[in-house]
Amino acid sequence: MATPPQPQQQGAGPYNPYGAPVPQQGGPGGPWHAGPQPHGAYGTYGAYGAHPEPGRYGCRLCGAWPAAHATVRGHQGLIVLMRFLSLRGPFCRDCGLASYRRMSSDTLWQGWWGPLSLFITPVTLLMNLGPRASFRKLAPPTGGYRPALDPGKPLWRRGPVLLFLTPVLLVLLGIPALIGIALLVGDDTPTLSVGQCVADEWDGKHLRLRVRDCGSPKAEYRVSKRPKTSADGCAPLDRITGSDYGAMGSTLACLTPLPK
Repeated sequence: MATPPQPQQQGAGPYNPYGAPVPQQGGPGGPWHAGPQPHGAYGTYGAYGAHPEPGRYGCRLCGAWPAAHATVRGHQGLIVLMRFLSLRGPFCRDCGLASYRRMSSDTLWQGWWGPLSLFITPVTLLMNLGPRASFRKLAPPTGGYRPALDPGKPLWRRGPVLLFLTPVLLVLLGIPALIGIALLVGDDTPTLSVGQCVADEWDGKHLRLRVRDCGSPKAEYRVSKRPKTSADGCAPLDRITGSDYGAMGSTLACLTPLPK
């Protein structure tokens, strides 16, 4: 004969795994007194964690508090398509920093693969700085129903960030280096003025122009014109020297042969 079901107490509902009492600050039992808690938004372990008292929110991942309401974002560029990712809080300090670092790190190597993603990715990374600042202001997490996430290495020490920063640093450092080399090496043609006299002289490796006194027998040419561009041209028998793309600007000069 089947055993009849036990009568339920008046007012008791079906078993609710999230209806267990949670620690609450204050009260007659001390700061960690676990007394009966009302069922509802602030008295249960719900999808957003433990709520020790009305108006205080627990981390959605571990239930610890204090927690900050913030949304961490990510982006994936898929050449033609793209994905916008987001993870909404509240988060405690450790879970929030772990989520920020993971999603930002993934965005740094997944977010550039598309025309629009080239512009969306830096905006996404900048938007994550606000939640990061909120998480860093929080006290260490306490009272959770599971351990908080390990924040791990700082973002700037992670592999994707180093891969991203390396070409950026090379570009930023390479531009001044190229300018410096151009200034040091530059164009071998001296800066000439109209009326000066020059001569070709061998320096052991190359034939170079050197300024000479116009009365010297070594003088071979007189500077008759300083065109701004090569399109301006020189007289038919003149020799043109220099360039109009040097590091210091145009070094063009029209050299008229001196009579011998």
